[in-house]
Amino acid sequence: MKSIKLATIIGARPQFIKMKPISSYIKKHSSIEEIVIHTGQHYDRLMSEIFFKEMKIDEPQKNLSVGSASHGKQTGEMLIKIEEALFKIRPQGVLVYGDTNSTLAGALVAAKMNVPVFHVEAGLRSYNKAMPEEINRLLTDHISSLLFAPTQTAIANLKKEGLYKNTILTGDVMLDSILMFEKEIKKMSFLFEKYKITHKNYIIATLHRAENTDNKKRLLAIINILDNIARNIKLLIPLHHRTKNALKKHNITVKNIDFIEPVSYLTMLFLEKHAKWVITDSGGIQKEAFILNTPCLTLRKETEWQETLENNMNTLVDTDEMLIKEIISKTTTPSNTENTLQIYGNGKASKKIVEAIINYFE
Repeated sequence: MKSIKLATIIGARPQFIKMKPISSYIKKHSSIEEIVIHTGQHYDRLMSEIFFKEMKIDEPQKNLSVGSASHGKQTGEMLIKIEEALFKIRPQGVLVYGDTNSTLAGALVAAKMNVPVFHVEAGLRSYNKAMPEEINRLLTDHISSLLFAPTQTAIANLKKEGLYKNTILTGDVMLDSILMFEKEIKKMSFLFEKYKITHKNYIIATLHRAENTDNKKRLLAIINILDNIARNIKLLIPLHHRTKNALKKHNITVKNIDFIEPVSYLTMLFLEKHAKWVITDSGGIQKEAFILNTPCLTLRKETEWQETLENNMNTLVDTDEMLIKEIISKTTTPSNTENTLQIYGNGKASKKIVEAIINYFE
């Protein structure tokens, strides 16, 4: 069999995490040559460089340095630069991850060039088209040649849209990644002292979605809720640059929240694992909390990760302060069972994905 030239397109923190186990498995196969293209969607050290270093990911062969901009401008610039890169590389297939602007731009360029698109994390649906991510994932799924669905729910969503024929149930690559770094996470107990925390005696929160940060009323409501909770329990927030800018713009201050610098992948996993609660508006962190058996409160009205709602491990609280306080005040916290953890597979999603790509060209 001739070598398959595969272009992998990434650009944001969650994609670096998802790429690691798949790229590691690709290296075991001489039949695939992977060329990694980094769009530069996440470009600063704390959102990009540190992940490559910590997770021992090879430097991308191409960095397009697109940077931040409005959705239309950013996606447009990506389309131009990805097309230029793919014309030079001439890959047999293009691998994209998740639901970012990098995902959609990579898939669109490949489809226009009649190159097969392989979509990891296909079939997720929040059914809220006001979310840019929902548009990205919908369009990407409908132009992909292989759809790698992480869960049965994702399979059902794709079936409803007539895409079942090209769908493969793989399990979730983020579970693969967590298992890959399990030993390293156990070695990070020095973080207890660094952040002045103790096991199951603090909350880790994240806030970054545009619908929460760009709406002054919602942002103020969420920050006030978290600041009030932080009166009674230590609450850490790794501060996303979008949130930091929004707080400064609206002159919003806090008394009790501990804002910290954005953290690396392994540090975040450690903080999630040992927290009493996770509070977030991030899809990926909802899922990580579920896998790590830490209950989560989600600052949204819907979630694309429906499975996390099992066993009350995740609750959609939006900006309902009374509901949040009621849940947190309970003496017993929800807990997963071995059966519910199987929702995301057995940690072999990467193997299934790589083998499916090889089979596609045979």
